[in-house]
Order: sequence, then structure tokens, then C-alpha cells
Amino acid sequence: MSKILSIALNPAIDISSDADKVRHTHKTRTHNQRQHAGGGGINVARVIVELGGNCELLYLSGGATGTLLEAMLKPLGIRQHAFPIHDPVRVAYNVRELATNLEYRFVPEGPQVTEAELAPVFDLLEDTDADYIVASGSLPRGISDGSYARMAEIAAAKKARLILDTSGEALHETLSKSKVFLVKPSLGELASFVGQEIDHDNAGSAAQAVVRSGAADYIAVTLGGDGAILVGAETIQRVPAIEVPVQSAVGAGDSFVAAMTWSLAEGHEIGEAFRFGLAAGAAAVMTSGTELCRRADVLALYEANKG
Repeated sequence: MSKILSIALNPAIDISSDADKVRHTHKTRTHNQRQHAGGGGINVARVIVELGGNCELLYLSGGATGTLLEAMLKPLGIRQHAFPIHDPVRVAYNVRELATNLEYRFVPEGPQVTEAELAPVFDLLEDTDADYIVASGSLPRGISDGSYARMAEIAAAKKARLILDTSGEALHETLSKSKVFLVKPSLGELASFVGQEIDHDNAGSAAQAVVRSGAADYIAVTLGGDGAILVGAETIQRVPAIEVPVQSAVGAGDSFVAAMTWSLAEGHEIGEAFRFGLAAGAAAVMTSGTELCRRADVLALYEANKG
């Protein structure tokens, strides 16, 4: 089995609750509160372990919320590398309004991080023997938008495969300055990167142009309720969404990336890993709040839709 390292530079404590109705000004009484260690890279590690894989986790942690985050991660059986920062870890909040089944997601920008605080992360990357490195989530304030590009260069020098899931300037800088093995943008994120309007019909050709430019070996474009597209230099594979009862969209993208990475680490080819990712994304929306996907659901959905 290949080794996986997941990176969370802007982790969070994710809290989710239900409310009968969300109203401005008035107090909104909530119930059924749940809390999980979260943020892109942490969610990826959680899902990989849930699927039965082994995953090391590298993350930044500071303040009282950082202490709580570390305590929440301990029971999960993930080998951890927590690097200290001065500012506290952010707390994100998700409320599902039962009257409409709509979700309201409040995601703070997170701590200010210095380049000096980030330096030990690169030191560990230089020493890791991971075969797959997953860089997932937003970058914290204060560090260079090119931080993921630097990670991609380190991974390439070590012949490790870097899998990227981010947005905005961090995505643009990485794909413009380095090469990754796999990147998972949404349709909007891909459009922003190429600088033109993209719809479901031309998303495949737009992504293929990015692959052929040398920015990535593969791009998996997620299309929400319309499924996803896997693009290589010579292939475009489109798969429809798996129809499931929707509880929450939280963590669907992270589950997709995690399941693809897990499947690749198990030795499966990229197309099969792509279908595992779709199954995990669908399984994640079946759970409420920040629970993410369950192994049994992922395997059942994959088997039912692998044809």
C-alpha cells in the first residue's frame, strides 16, 4: 500500500446544528449539535482512515482551539504532525434550517500565519517518504499564495504525487508555476483559472487544455448535481451524479478527494479511483452536518454504480 500524507494549513473545528427556522435579529435556537475536527486536509485524513487506509496528517495548530482540535483528533488513529502557530485555530459553524432543509454555513478566514511558522512544514515535506501528498483547503492569511506550488516542486523532486484541492489565487499560482498529479476544481474554480466562461458542455475541453499545458496530469472537475468529469491528456470521462437522499453538502468535495487518493494508494487505476471519489462524495451528502461519509455507504454506492 502506498503512503499518504494529508496537509491542513488552515484547519477548523466544525460545529453543526439544526434549527426549526433561521431568522435575523431574533435568537435562533439550535439543537442536535455535533462537532468534528475539520478543514480540507483533516477531512481528507478522516475519510481515508474511515475507508480503511493509513494516512499521516500535517496541520497547523494554535491557541485554545488548537488544543481542542488536537484532542479531537487523538481518538481517530491518525499519525499526526502538529506545528504550532501563535493565532488560534478557526471555528466554523453550519446550521440546517428544518423548515426549508437549507444549510447556512459560516466559515471564518482563520489565523494569521507567518512564513517562519510555516517553515517546519516544508522541512517535513523534504523528509517524508509519502507516495501521495494531498494539499487540501484554503491557505491561511499571511503566507504566500505560492505555498502549494512550492509543495508541488518538493513532491516532484521526490517523485511523489501531489493532489491539490484549493481555490482562488492559491490554485492559480500552483497551476501556473508547477505541475501536480491531480487537481479537483469545481466548474467555477476552473473557469476562474482559465479566465473564461465555462459550462458543462465545454468543461472537459477546457480542462484538457490545462492538462496539455503541463499544469497537471489529471483534472477532476466536479459539477455538483450533474456529476463530474475526469480529464487526462488524451481522455475525457464524464460520469453522472449518484442519486441519494441529501442531508448536508458539507465535506462532499473532501470525501471525493480522499476516496480518490485512497483508491490510488490501493493500486487502482485512475478511472476506478474517480468512481470511488464519486461514490464517497455522494455518501457524504447522505450524512448530516460535518459527519462526512461512511465506509459501508461508499462501498455500496460504488458497487451499485461501477458499471
